Amino acid sequence: MDPTEHVPEQAGTVIVGAGIVGCNLAYQLTQLGREDVVVVDQGPMPTTGGSSTHAPGIMFQTAEPKELSQFADYSRRLYSDLEGADGQQAYNEVGGIEVARTEERMDFLQRRVEHAKAWGIDDPQLLSPEEVTEHLPLVDDEQILGGYYSPTDGQVSGVVACDALAREAIDRGATFVPHTRTEDVETADGEVQSVITERGAIECDDVVIATNIWARQLGEKLGVHLPVAPVEHQYTMTESLPELEESAVDITDHPLFENYENVSGEKAKRLLVGPDRPILRDQDNAMYFRTHGDAYGIGSYNHEPIVPDPQDLGGNDPDGEQGSVHEFTEQHMNTATHPDRPDKAPRQASDELLPATDGANLDFKYNGMFSESPNGLPILGPVEQYDGLWTATAIWVTHAGGAARALAQWMETGVPKLDGEPMDLAHCDVNRFDDHEGSWDFTRDIGAEEYRIVYNVMHPKWVWTENQRDVRRTPMYHSHKELDAELWAEAGWEEPQWFESNADLVETYEDQIPDRDEWTGTYWSPIEGAEALNVRENVGLHDMTSFNKIEVVGSDAGAFVQRLCTNDMDLAVGDVKYTLMCNEAGGVRADITVTRTDEDRYLLLTTGREVGNNHVAWVRAHSPDDVVVNDVTSSLAAMVCTGPNARKVLSEVTDVDLSDEAFPFFSSQEFFVKNVPVRALRVSYAGELGWELYTPSEYGERLWEYLLDAGEAYGLRPYGNGALNALRIEKGFRLWGQDLHTEHDPYEAGLGWAVDLDTDFIGKDALSDSVAAVADGGAPSQQVACLTLDDESETILPHRPVFAPDGDEALGYVHSAEYGYSVGACVAYTYLPPAYAEPGTEVEILYEGDRYDATVREEPLA
Repeated sequence: MDPTEHVPEQAGTVIVGAGIVGCNLAYQLTQLGREDVVVVDQGPMPTTGGSSTHAPGIMFQTAEPKELSQFADYSRRLYSDLEGADGQQAYNEVGGIEVARTEERMDFLQRRVEHAKAWGIDDPQLLSPEEVTEHLPLVDDEQILGGYYSPTDGQVSGVVACDALAREAIDRGATFVPHTRTEDVETADGEVQSVITERGAIECDDVVIATNIWARQLGEKLGVHLPVAPVEHQYTMTESLPELEESAVDITDHPLFENYENVSGEKAKRLLVGPDRPILRDQDNAMYFRTHGDAYGIGSYNHEPIVPDPQDLGGNDPDGEQGSVHEFTEQHMNTATHPDRPDKAPRQASDELLPATDGANLDFKYNGMFSESPNGLPILGPVEQYDGLWTATAIWVTHAGGAARALAQWMETGVPKLDGEPMDLAHCDVNRFDDHEGSWDFTRDIGAEEYRIVYNVMHPKWVWTENQRDVRRTPMYHSHKELDAELWAEAGWEEPQWFESNADLVETYEDQIPDRDEWTGTYWSPIEGAEALNVRENVGLHDMTSFNKIEVVGSDAGAFVQRLCTNDMDLAVGDVKYTLMCNEAGGVRADITVTRTDEDRYLLLTTGREVGNNHVAWVRAHSPDDVVVNDVTSSLAAMVCTGPNARKVLSEVTDVDLSDEAFPFFSSQEFFVKNVPVRALRVSYAGELGWELYTPSEYGERLWEYLLDAGEAYGLRPYGNGALNALRIEKGFRLWGQDLHTEHDPYEAGLGWAVDLDTDFIGKDALSDSVAAVADGGAPSQQVACLTLDDESETILPHRPVFAPDGDEALGYVHSAEYGYSVGACVAYTYLPPAYAEPGTEVEILYEGDRYDATVREEPLA
């Protein structure tokens, strides 16, 4: 590459950080035609001294989060097309093998196969111990029960890839400026103005923070509290091993060697050598392995979390010290310090699995850093507080190519895309976080927790149980505790999943609640089913305070709401309407209910959990100057009273006429429940007769108590999120972030009835084109499908592949699934090619190694 020491005075886009993320982003932006891209870094180039410099570059593509697998698959293909400085392909496609030492891990590897098939990873395979050793002869097959093999996994050197990406970006006009520390970002009136470096300012329109472990420091200067935690893990390389002597390589003539050695020292002789056999993971011991010529590299997460304070990291010193590398801590390799693995030291585990390393010296040893986020996913996108400020952090080499492509598309078109198709990044969006998550206490503790579990067998419903709990309490929290609620953390809120006080209901409904196997029944209670059935038969009360609530106020509020929403939003005061918000490509950005509460005032109600803040940021980002957008989530307690007896319960505590004539569906009124002021909406996510009730937070607990007392005579019970999910899926109500998101347009999602093309809204042009294409004889590539398992006693979990009967190619995957207690079957939602989405079509779902027969049904089911 050909960097320059000259700091330009102006640029269209400045990327701070020239590691694997920054180089990928510069490559992608220039490929899309963006001019005036400048990349600045405190270190030399391409060996900046960040995580990309010390990372061994292993690339396992399969992960349960679809986003990570998509990013990794794209990265693999991109790196395979790159030519390194030595003229060789940058990517080493040697395959990857994950081994199991326990039956629990073998079950996990079966899930690996299923996720790979769901996400489109090529040719996933389960191997016997003997088949593992055919690929990796140095593995002791008596130590393992089998393995998962992904033939297209492999390795890429971060330094080689950075150099290749930067060279191509430079050829397309990008400028790379090394040895230049970024000190601040100057803003004015909520917009980026310039990047302040130690050698001068660069005026610009866009700034991207792509500094990974250093991202938090720069964000703090702007008052943007990025929850990025640097964490340490160990990497070592053995001395030359006789068993690998035929693989010895002299890399000192590589064009990048001198540059690499200047930053990394002698270990560059090993790090720059690619593997010649599959990379290896021993996740039962939180370790991974790859060859470096005639030596083995040993990576270990198998120690207690080490989370340095970002303020203590410093930069890359002129004498060659890497800011992303700390001194090797011997006790973490030779002593069992991991809280979940107290019985075996990492070195012992390594020597057992690879006897060739037993007794070998470790020539190069260091603690290398990478960054963690609270949910283990990247932090991407436009920062809500400042126009022109973007983030691309908490990203590994494995995922950097795909993440940068999606972000570049986002920056250029307003829509994240990969391989030309829209990609939903709700769970990666920088705006997903709540205020408490920006604190260093929270970031540190949850970063450590994410590090601890990185190689653990984790259930998809798992939530942390000790660190950073009881952060946000709804007004009904103490009542929930008195009723022995099973509380889970959702976006910091302590939310009931079920109530142990309802255990007596299980006997009443036990014949309608099938047992579940050990894995599917983890983090589940039959009480969920009993609560759901009680709602259908009697009445229930649910705390929905955590759902995001947005108030839009101003003389142009009505026009703005219409611009946001796909439906006709010409509402009278008191009207409620279900509608969608779409992005520019017509993907569903949110589904919401909108209530006109006054002439110039609207209340928007949308999904909570960890994606709800994305909707708040979206509304704010599009609001005109004369409209005020307030997040009123915390200021309003919310609950829903729903079920056949809901009207009877409410009639005990208010004199308001609740009849269908006086209080029709999709209408709103303000009144008192005894002495508590409420706004009531005649809607219910459970699908029964019901009212959502909103009141200032200080009244919430009293309102809850009034309703519990009034409902006792009518069979009212509180119910949790587990029952709510069963209730809503039976009724065909979508859950944004699971079975509805930006990869679907309203017509594909079966929600075309919520679109009025005679109005003007964001995404209308794209949706009009879709309608026109269908009118001309075209067909959507996918269509929502409601499935039920044919075996009424079985239940599955999401994210497993769907096949035609006896088919080998996945047609789609299960987006959400839950047992429908009223319909007597497990209900699953997926998106399939239209020919397979027709009711009555038979399909199969691969789950935990077995194929389950399922049938497409007319919706709603209940």
